[in-house]
Amino acid sequence: MAQRYGGKYSPDAAPEQTDDPIRPGHYQGARVDPVGARSNVLFVPPIVLAATSLGDGAAGLVTGLIGAGALLAGAWLLRDGLRAQSAFDERRVARRPAIPRKIFAAGLAGIGVAFAAFKSEPGLVAPVLYGLSALALHLGAFGIDPLKSKGIEGIDSFQQDRVAKVVDEAETYLSEMQDAVRRAGDRQVEARVERFRQKASLLIRTVEEDPRDLTAARRYLGVYLMGARDAAVKFADLYSRTQDRGARDDFMMLLTDLEESFGQKNEKLLLSNNADLTVEIDVLRDRLKRDGVRLS
Repeated sequence: MAQRYGGKYSPDAAPEQTDDPIRPGHYQGARVDPVGARSNVLFVPPIVLAATSLGDGAAGLVTGLIGAGALLAGAWLLRDGLRAQSAFDERRVARRPAIPRKIFAAGLAGIGVAFAAFKSEPGLVAPVLYGLSALALHLGAFGIDPLKSKGIEGIDSFQQDRVAKVVDEAETYLSEMQDAVRRAGDRQVEARVERFRQKASLLIRTVEEDPRDLTAARRYLGVYLMGARDAAVKFADLYSRTQDRGARDDFMMLLTDLEESFGQKNEKLLLSNNADLTVEIDVLRDRLKRDGVRLS
């Protein structure tokens, strides 16, 4: 669907504000898809292998299709693995991926290459060598999945699982909210929703780093985000049909209110965490003094 370009000098452009983080040429918080050309090009070999197997008889066709299927499944797994790796690297507190997608993708690539080699050179030694080479090259090019969790030492696993469930739900609401406003076809609204997503993500990261904050933030990450998602869906349905400027202004004001409330809640949680740290430090100092340890 075509979209009208909206920029600084467009007729309906909003006045530029110096405190607005979304400015021409300085878009903050932009996320780059970790799936790049290196991984996308892996979809070409299975297509070529399947196409070249069509005239090789029944045995050659089946062998080629099995190899092509393995290569195709490996390429899909690699895409998911790269995205999971990127999400893991973004967070200071994260569990390792439950499924090592990149490792499985490398294994499937090795299997696919082995079947392709067997089709051209029947036997055992050559296909195994080609498959192992493809496996090694795949791991060398894309690496392996994170095998250890980070930042969760000393955190109760049950509490961490509760946080993970709430966080997954919150991120789903944010994704659905962004998908909904794209239907409206208004770039400024999309940018405001993205800015709100950044603010909500800060609160999500704060809760991930200290699961004790979950109780205080659960309403924000559940009820409020669900309401924001529902409002975005209704706005997109209405605005895509009527182009109602009043509805647009009301939705933008709602986003401003939500952004301020999420920011204030995040600051309050951070201040509370700092206060807890100060108390722990004071208690430790008192114990050291009672034990006769001299502090400089």
